[in-house]
Amino acid sequence: MEPVLQLEITLPEHGSREILHALHRQLRGAIVEGRLAAGLRLPSSRSLARSCGVARNTVLAAYDLLLAEGYIVTRPGGGTFVGEVAARGGALPSDPASASGIAAEGDPRLNTRWRMPPALVRLDPSANYDYDFILGLPDKRTFAFDVWRRLSARALRGLSRAPAVYAEPEGRAALRGAIAHHVSYARAVACEAGDVVVTAGAQQAFDLLARVLVTPGKSVVALEDPGYPPLRRAFALAGACIAGASVDAEGIVVDALPPDARVICVTPSHQFPLGVPMSAARRRALLAFAQRHGAVVIEDDYDGEFRHDDRPLDALQTLDRHASVCYVGTFSKCLFPGLRMGYVVAPAWVRDALVAARQCADWHGNLLAQDTLAAFMREGHLVRHIRKMRTQYRARRDALLEALAHHCGTFMLPVAPAAGLHLAAGIDTSVRADALVSAAARAGIRVQALASFAFEPRTALEGLAFGFGMIEAQRIDAAIARLAACVR
Repeated sequence: MEPVLQLEITLPEHGSREILHALHRQLRGAIVEGRLAAGLRLPSSRSLARSCGVARNTVLAAYDLLLAEGYIVTRPGGGTFVGEVAARGGALPSDPASASGIAAEGDPRLNTRWRMPPALVRLDPSANYDYDFILGLPDKRTFAFDVWRRLSARALRGLSRAPAVYAEPEGRAALRGAIAHHVSYARAVACEAGDVVVTAGAQQAFDLLARVLVTPGKSVVALEDPGYPPLRRAFALAGACIAGASVDAEGIVVDALPPDARVICVTPSHQFPLGVPMSAARRRALLAFAQRHGAVVIEDDYDGEFRHDDRPLDALQTLDRHASVCYVGTFSKCLFPGLRMGYVVAPAWVRDALVAARQCADWHGNLLAQDTLAAFMREGHLVRHIRKMRTQYRARRDALLEALAHHCGTFMLPVAPAAGLHLAAGIDTSVRADALVSAAARAGIRVQALASFAFEPRTALEGLAFGFGMIEAQRIDAAIARLAACVR
């Protein structure tokens, strides 16, 4: 079928010598601005001439100019198509110097912090690996999707009967109440529904906290080093002055914190990526530091539900007596990342600002998902799922520790995690972690070097991180045997 050009073209009166120029200019502008997308088939010269009321030779001449400039392409027997040109709003193909300058320095129309945006994080579980020790992804193969489907259908029926209104930005009251009950039961975090702000995963929680806590160019934010790169990006792009804080076997080194730090981000239950829990002494010291200096502590408890040993140490929020701690949780690890649901248990002094920031960001979250999750938690399905997966993940952790001791004990020393879905292992100085990661990838094994999570290069970070959320316990021994062969 002959394509129809969905573009309004305004041409001068007949007899004017500007008809060809106007037609060429308008077609080229539509292509550069993206209104005519790359790959779009254009009308034939005869059809476009008829619709514009001009001679066919005029259209042919305009097409010839666009073809010579690279804006359109022809395919023998197939027609005329919009070509691949510069990105919308970017430099024109006739200005390569301008295009390369923008690519190198970023477009000056952008906020200076966003002219060279950070590389996107890609956690691709479908990559071609025989054995995948990727961090950050849980196993959802045994998740009760049939139950979720039933509860979602019920929630959808409820939404169909409700008025079409925008909801509260802090999250559904039923979900906030369920979260408050869950963290009280699972982590001894004392809070009520009114203390909870629902977010689109932990990452939005970090972004909202950065918006309301950071004064650009002034606020010093201390982050664990090594630590979680997306957390660092959220605060850096908010204009914070980032200060790396060293981590040892007891967690963050409080004595090394800069005295002007006003925000301190920690993962006390299961340090990311080293896997050590923060000791009781360090927890007390960190809270004392926050009180003395008027600092805020952001406690990221990303996978604390999956504890493998004895009862974990109390959360910082539980120990806090001066409203210094913002407790961040997520359902991405205990359920699955596609749900995009997290929360902040916030002190009263920051709660209103967080709620307003959430409304500015996206007004409120997905109501269908919120109502479904609230029912899923209220009926006990979350607790049952966590209990089931805790048993599986503990078996995987134990299998991984046993395999590392058996096959890699001469050059690798793992740290047994008390909780979570990954562990870290230091390696002998005779083995380079980056070379081992590359060799393992060629052998069909995905692991990550600890150095990839450091903000500054450190020779002391020679080691690997093993996630066991995506690999079955019975496959771990063969995977580590193959990894050991890479070293040999």
